[in-house]
Amino acid sequence: MSESLKTASKLVPAARKEGDALVASVAGEIDLNNSPELRAALLGLLAKFPSKKIVLNLAQVPYMDSSAVAVLVELLRKLNGGKLFLTDLQKRVQGLLEVAKLSTIFKIVPTEKEALA
Repeated sequence: MSESLKTASKLVPAARKEGDALVASVAGEIDLNNSPELRAALLGLLAKFPSKKIVLNLAQVPYMDSSAVAVLVELLRKLNGGKLFLTDLQKRVQGLLEVAKLSTIFKIVPTEKEALA
């Protein structure tokens, strides 16, 4: 069963609880200018809806820089041993994560469905 959650951020236009997982869609280019907004939105969701599994759908993220990656690393740390899944990556974002060897830290899977399985 899935429960929609309200978000006030344009960068996180949709979120929901799906069983024990927190699932959020991220949209837009993420860089130094707006990564604090992404951080606030994602950490706010985690604070309100504690979870050991977060799935971020990045289908609508054509670009992210190191400040966005820092937000993802912080989010993973807050999970205290939980798992952070990144799904539906565009090639440019996937390339950044692979070059930075972050594909070993985050669980990168093709689709939300696979992350929730």
